[in-house]
Amino acid sequence: MSVKALRQAVDSLLPSLVPVRFAAENGTAVKSPGAYTAPSDELLREAYRRMILGRRFDTQATALTKQGRLAVYPSSRGQEACQIAGVLALREDDWLFPTYRDSVALVSRGIDPVEVLTLLQGGWHCGYDPAATRVAPQCTPLATQTIHAVGMAEALRRKGEDSIAMAFIGDGGTSEGDFHEALNSAAVLRAPVVFLVQNNQYAISVPLAKQTVAPALAYKGIGYGVRSEQVDGNDLVAMLSVLTAAVEHVRSGQGPFLVEAHTYRMDAHTNADDATRYRQAAEVEKWESADPVARLETYLRGRGVIGDEDVEAARTAAEAFAAQVRAGMNAETEADPFELFDHVFAEPTPQLREQRALLASELHAQED
Repeated sequence: MSVKALRQAVDSLLPSLVPVRFAAENGTAVKSPGAYTAPSDELLREAYRRMILGRRFDTQATALTKQGRLAVYPSSRGQEACQIAGVLALREDDWLFPTYRDSVALVSRGIDPVEVLTLLQGGWHCGYDPAATRVAPQCTPLATQTIHAVGMAEALRRKGEDSIAMAFIGDGGTSEGDFHEALNSAAVLRAPVVFLVQNNQYAISVPLAKQTVAPALAYKGIGYGVRSEQVDGNDLVAMLSVLTAAVEHVRSGQGPFLVEAHTYRMDAHTNADDATRYRQAAEVEKWESADPVARLETYLRGRGVIGDEDVEAARTAAEAFAAQVRAGMNAETEADPFELFDHVFAEPTPQLREQRALLASELHAQED
């Protein structure tokens, strides 16, 4: 390969020097990046509606933890633009591989919110049917879902389907070996998979500066030959534009694509975390001024895409949705204690049979 051809090959993989954006922090439009096209007004209106609903769902789920209805909840307040853009960029027959923090994405995908919260409530399964929804179970171990996404993407390709896979991952997950193995495997196989890194600046309490010295996480893909891009993760317009391009790239057979979204986790890691121990209030306030929901609303109002009636309608619908979530989560369900033994082994071991019989006798004694 000539030096010129090598230079062109490298340049084709490199992300933009600064994150792609269409709207400034205050919501005013900025000069559009030449390589990307803004989404249609109709799609942006739908995205806004989902953003309002997603934010309301997140605050409702947080409240449910305080009421004892959820065992834990990892809030995604501040990351709605990443998750909703990811869902909107996909088709219904595409696969989504979420992390434990991506409940808003699942709700936006159309999954019953009570099913979405089943795992976080303490259920032994994810709550929904992955095959029917084409959404993998929310993944708690860091980065393991990226390998699964590559495998699914390759399977879809071999079956002759033009469906793709998208794997969500946090900045902390990019430090895991599974992430690098997934990038390398995807590149070698030219698997149709998009890796969306939601860089919310912290791996629980570890800031990004103590995780990597790379100029951006988007550069992690270059060494594996993966096309990469970085984008303002609090700018829904930019997120949707870049992810749509990434999806088109992989669907057309050009190989995997890595997108780093620069965003921020406004709330604590989970309801069990005290974020004040490792970050300053001034930092949180700075990012709150770039709130993705407020930014999108200002941007759309400024372009005449939405008005007061649209905003009120979205908020009313979100309140009604939150009421449905509360009703669903407050409904008492009867637990079957024998489910403890149902899916451990295909053929129960002698020890499991003994434990099941012991439980049965204890329950029978309580009835007497």
